[in-house]
Amino acid sequence: MNDDLIAQASILIDAPVKKVWKALVDPEAIRQYMFGTTVVSDWKEGNPILWKGEWQGKAYEDKGVILQLRPERTLQYSHFSPLSGLPDRPENYHTVTIELSTLRKRTRVTLSQDHNANPEERQHSETNWAGMLAAIKKLVEG
Repeated sequence: MNDDLIAQASILIDAPVKKVWKALVDPEAIRQYMFGTTVVSDWKEGNPILWKGEWQGKAYEDKGVILQLRPERTLQYSHFSPLSGLPDRPENYHTVTIELSTLRKRTRVTLSQDHNANPEERQHSETNWAGMLAAIKKLVEG
């Protein structure tokens, strides 16, 4: 993995930060914007987070750990997907950081994901994250 290849995405949502934060940590909301994924977590730093579902006809169970949780400000977690075909080792985990900031009465969501193997993987991640952020925006602005 290359630490210099960080995928980034951001979006401005016409909603207060409290409403956007709720969408980030509410499993029912997550299911609506994250491809039907079931998320299991107690949302406490140091504790596990699991994503379960089906992607392109294959069942998956991704896993990680909540690394940082500052309500209405920062959500950071590690992420590993067995579908990557890589061994379950620390160097094969991504770190996803989602930061929220208030801009007048709107919320800026900024997301980054490290450990992309090459520029193509980074671009693929950026495209996926941009789509997810657009789906959050649509859900929250409703």
